[in-house]
Amino acid sequence: MRRSSVDRWARLRILAGHVGGSGYVGDVTISPIAPAVPTRTQVQTAYREELGPREQSALWAWIGFTATFVTVRGITYSIHAGDGPFRNVSIGGEHLHHYMWGIGMVSGVGAVAVAGSERARRHPLIGLTYGAGIALIVDEFALLLDLKDVYWARQGRLSVDIGVALTALGGTVLSAVPIIGRLARDRRPSRRPH
Repeated sequence: MRRSSVDRWARLRILAGHVGGSGYVGDVTISPIAPAVPTRTQVQTAYREELGPREQSALWAWIGFTATFVTVRGITYSIHAGDGPFRNVSIGGEHLHHYMWGIGMVSGVGAVAVAGSERARRHPLIGLTYGAGIALIVDEFALLLDLKDVYWARQGRLSVDIGVALTALGGTVLSAVPIIGRLARDRRPSRRPH
């Protein structure tokens, strides 16, 4: 094993004489201490180099959707059960459903899309806000269709929650596939012929 001051990776010779009798295979570069989780810098580099502006916006939208949907479901169940610090928001005795906030958020994103600069449209906060707004609307979609009696029906609510949550998680993961692939490639030991 040898190590140069420039190369911080240890080089390890692989001898395969005992596996098929082929003798020397080559050098493998491995990290002496390979962290199990990529560093923040590695994730940021993969994000910038593997995703174009559209893919970055889509990833942020899926992250916003997933985080908001899961959070809102937790808060809504807490309110419905009477547990926790959260309560319904009302003005003048009228309950303000969270789909209203979602419509406002999506409208704000639309205004930026129509009148904002290219730089403003590509800002991660725009994708995040769009995804969060859509999650707030989707969560109460039955109310928008005036199906009030099925919103908390046992037979459908849990399956809808799980279905939307899995779709959100799937969309987030699929949007991040280029980053995940890059980070996985960066973690593999590289083979160098001798």
